[in-house]
Amino acid sequence: MLSPVSSVSTQAVAQTSTDTQTSAQQKPAAPTESSTSSTPTDTVTLSATAQAMVKEMSETPAQTAKEAATGDHQAQRLLAKEMAAHAR
Repeated sequence: MLSPVSSVSTQAVAQTSTDTQTSAQQKPAAPTESSTSSTPTDTVTLSATAQAMVKEMSETPAQTAKEAATGDHQAQRLLAKEMAAHAR
């Protein structure tokens, strides 16, 4: 479950960092419970449809024009939409 962070003060972060550095300098380098436990990670996998959409969104106008010229209907619709927006 995720919960948003409402606010963080820079002073609190700086103080925590200083405390950590001071305690690390005073104690010998021994593994602690927090350093030996693994941090959970999340993996995100995009569907083929989402991957195709990301690819289309990152195309340059030149690529779109080239695809439209070769018969790509989606590229043709996008070019028509862009031309209509520029005509306004």
